[in-house]
Amino acid sequence: MSDHQSRAALNTVQSRISFLHVPADSEVTPDIQKLWSKAQANLGFVPNVFRAQALNPGQFSAWWAYFNLLLNREGFLPPVEREMVAVVVSTLNRCVYCAVSHGAALRSLLQQGGQNPDLEGTLAVNHRHAPLTPRLHAMLDFAEKLTRSPEAMREADLTPLREHGLSDAQILELTQVVGMFNMTNRISSALGFVPNDEYHSAGRSGPGEQP
Repeated sequence: MSDHQSRAALNTVQSRISFLHVPADSEVTPDIQKLWSKAQANLGFVPNVFRAQALNPGQFSAWWAYFNLLLNREGFLPPVEREMVAVVVSTLNRCVYCAVSHGAALRSLLQQGGQNPDLEGTLAVNHRHAPLTPRLHAMLDFAEKLTRSPEAMREADLTPLREHGLSDAQILELTQVVGMFNMTNRISSALGFVPNDEYHSAGRSGPGEQP
């Protein structure tokens, strides 16, 4: 194979965003087209996870409704805390798509809150070394155990959360976010979802968005 053919083959592989067929704009339902257009207007691009999962529009719409509720709507936990959980769970699972995209979202939220966006990098490697409140450490320890050893969970695992002031509604939301990312990480990794290039610089040189 010539150098030109090798480069062409590499570019073809790199341009793939999923191991499965990714539908074109003309192949998706009007509702999905509307969501893609909204993402393009708000973010400047369509997240690859939107394109890859649109192959099954009903399931994609149901996933997005729940995901959007847990991560982007007003909830029981602050958005920055939910994104910290997303980053920790996604890096524990070594999910490329979610670790990159939610790393971008967390950096952006940290910047907006006047915090150092470099905190995201520490959380992605070892959250125990991050300068966080005891409350957040308890939340992320809970997220790690639920991710690594779900069969070992006991009611006693809720005690540190309650000791740090989390309500039952907050504990439920925390658990739902952990569960959502364990599911989404597995979908993204199994099917080879590739994060958009825009995520890599987001929150470093300017504001960034997700999902």
